[in-house]
Amino acid sequence: MDETEFWEIVDRTRVAADGDPEDHAELLVDRLLQSDPDSVLDFARHFEVRYNRAYRWDLWGAAWVLLGGASDDAFDFFRCWLIGQGREVFEGALHEPDALAELLDQFDEEVDGDGEELGYAADEAYEELTGTVAADLGIPPPPAEPEGTPIDFEDTGVLARLYPRLTERFG
Repeated sequence: MDETEFWEIVDRTRVAADGDPEDHAELLVDRLLQSDPDSVLDFARHFEVRYNRAYRWDLWGAAWVLLGGASDDAFDFFRCWLIGQGREVFEGALHEPDALAELLDQFDEEVDGDGEELGYAADEAYEELTGTVAADLGIPPPPAEPEGTPIDFEDTGVLARLYPRLTERFG
């Protein structure tokens, strides 16, 4: 599976779920069950690489603004959700996290921002297809600390300066 196919699967299942993260995860599992186990592992690798790429302080700050705070776990789930938003939103957020203010049509912190189940979709599909747990994907784990310069999330002035558009629209 190449990167284009990965994003097509993410996009099709998100659209079919009408943006609901839980429905998206269920549809993603259903779609992956139509693949062979090696393709499911390829999908998992693509997902994991992007998940690790998003382990950055600046994205964590954007998640903090959108969610009104984001613990370690909340940021993990946010990164899964961000991948689920598709290539344009994901890459745009990595390029400039404050651009999420324009990249997102809407954001409801009660529903959006938590894609925990998306992160398990490939594992669930693989286990259902093979009856076994997926082996190590061979992807190096993310570093112990996020990439970039740490941000004082408790300082609303810093957040407003770093994320002026997100703060204005969602903060």
